[in-house]
Amino acid sequence: MKKQAILFTLYLLAYLLISGSVSLTDLFFGAIVAFILSIITCNYLVKDETKLSLTRLLRLIKYLLVYIFVIEPRAHLDVIKRIITSEYKPGIVEVPYYVVSDYSKTLIAHSITNTPGTVVVSINDQEKKFYVHWINVKTVEPLKCRAYISQYFEENASKIFD
Repeated sequence: MKKQAILFTLYLLAYLLISGSVSLTDLFFGAIVAFILSIITCNYLVKDETKLSLTRLLRLIKYLLVYIFVIEPRAHLDVIKRIITSEYKPGIVEVPYYVVSDYSKTLIAHSITNTPGTVVVSINDQEKKFYVHWINVKTVEPLKCRAYISQYFEENASKIFD
């Protein structure tokens, strides 16, 4: 029941964010959709119910807010600057990761790819490395690349999902 309630809340929030409205109609239909989806998916998405906590949920919300309102705008401005000044040095770099769960790895990979200027082009699960196309390669040393590209994402993903 706990996992259904948390999934219901996440689905409802996602529905309201996507619809862009909090009218009674949207709340009603959003609640219906969220309820149905939470029943259908809870056993597939939540494998370990002990990891469900309000702290992790709040950390996820904080992560998303920082990502959307700080990291994304900074990256967009950097890419715009590089387009205007033609100052870029593209390349593919190795970025190691140290998270355990597939959810963490997926969050990191999507965060890197969704951030302008970087795209995960391949993942090596055996060596625990992302291969990232970076618009302005500052270093090719894997640990330094991690510090520039994914360290913030990884630190938060491990606290949310691992």
